[in-house]
Amino acid sequence: MADIREADFVDSIFDALQYISTFHPPDFIRHMTAAYEREESPSAKSAMGQILVNSRMCALGRRPICQDTGTANIFVRMGMGARVLSNRSLQGLADEAVRRAYLHDRNPLRASIVTDPLGRRQNSGDNTPCMLHVEMVPGDTISLEVSAKGGGSENKAKFAVLEPSESLVDWVVDTVEKLGAGWCPPGVLGIGAGGSADKAMLMAKQSLNETIDMADLIRTGPSNRSEEIRLEIYERVNGLGIGAQGLGGTTTVLDVRLRTFPTHAASLPVALIPNCAATRHVHFELDGTGPADLTPPDLSDWPEIVIAQTDGAARRVDLDTLSDDEVALWKPGETLLLSGTLYTGRDAAHKRMVEAIRAGAPLPVDLAGKAIYYVGPVDAVGDEIIGPAGPTTATRMDRFTEDVLAATGLKVMIGKAERGPAAIEAIRKHRAAYLIAVGGAAYLVSKAVTSSRLVAYQDLGMEAIRELQIRDMPVTVAVDVNGSSVHALGPKAWRRDVRPLPPRVPEKAGAD
Repeated sequence: MADIREADFVDSIFDALQYISTFHPPDFIRHMTAAYEREESPSAKSAMGQILVNSRMCALGRRPICQDTGTANIFVRMGMGARVLSNRSLQGLADEAVRRAYLHDRNPLRASIVTDPLGRRQNSGDNTPCMLHVEMVPGDTISLEVSAKGGGSENKAKFAVLEPSESLVDWVVDTVEKLGAGWCPPGVLGIGAGGSADKAMLMAKQSLNETIDMADLIRTGPSNRSEEIRLEIYERVNGLGIGAQGLGGTTTVLDVRLRTFPTHAASLPVALIPNCAATRHVHFELDGTGPADLTPPDLSDWPEIVIAQTDGAARRVDLDTLSDDEVALWKPGETLLLSGTLYTGRDAAHKRMVEAIRAGAPLPVDLAGKAIYYVGPVDAVGDEIIGPAGPTTATRMDRFTEDVLAATGLKVMIGKAERGPAAIEAIRKHRAAYLIAVGGAAYLVSKAVTSSRLVAYQDLGMEAIRELQIRDMPVTVAVDVNGSSVHALGPKAWRRDVRPLPPRVPEKAGAD
């Protein structure tokens, strides 16, 4: 029997959470680099370039890849011949590791977990509790998968019970087409098929921790029905033309992972969970000889990419001298480099502002002619002005858009992903504009911030309103003053028809 010390169990999970906050898995980087090199859409290629540059910066600087440092997901495969020498529960030990990792002074991670989900939704302050799953297996070691799952991609999880005769592939492709860009493609699709509702969802989540091997599958061809399905979904989803960040392009997914389990004869449960461009996970084993030893990836796995922000293709914008005439010149898909004053504000801040507007109370900031950035940054460390500060999904602000634009004269909003019809109509009505920054490039974006000060709603923590001074922050025009959206125009331009792949004929019955 292998005895695992309590400290080794906790320290290993702590190290893993810090590790995945700063390092993409090498297989992800290799597939993203290959997608970047073959991408034909200039906008999508630029977005993927920023993601790769950001990833390398984080690997060098040991800072979070994304400002949403995620829900901690911990999968434990406990050997029947192993035991943890502790009087505490595995949940308690794992939560201690999460608490230490997210409050680590040298690399603090953003706490996003709220308690009492149907009530006050108070932030736990340390990102606990984690999502722990334990499976008892043969052996005398403990195998762990540790991942951090961002809210933007987690919010796009879908589940359905299909009839046995329905096509899983058609359901997945149709579902992805309707997801929008809030899950920050390009990423990985995790699919669980069979079992029951809970089993399918668990398999989908677990599949996201598997090694990306789509390049190998394309080269060798499928050898069984599961691989046929993976390949067909990969080809057909990429054929939708959604592209990086929903801008339109040839790559939307880097891989499709699929797990199956026996199920009821009358059912076909199917779960779909996408993973974003901030895919983060690591695997290790504990055998009683000490904590896990996680070796940093080789920097040679990252490509050398130089992002030219000063070429003639980008329009420079001074946010302190914005005029209606200038904003009216911006076109969907155009690259802007923003400088000047930028306010931050997410869901909680918008909710308070709208409550004040409807009550006839003054707002704590004057937004007339100004710009607001939907962001909840990571705490700064050392000489940083602000921690990683990538955009959050703008769709969650749609319900507040008309009130805020009508009452304040706000001119520019910055986030990620598409806007809904009501928000686009409000933007058109008030002659405002919506811009997007690249999700998955949070550390890179933070380097454009030259000063930051808290100005309102301090009790909201990372959702408080801050006044930032920025210089040459790269963004893309997503919705112009006429209500034209790049998230409609881009995918339409890059969509291509992909015929379903013919099924492989097994050599004999039951070969699969």
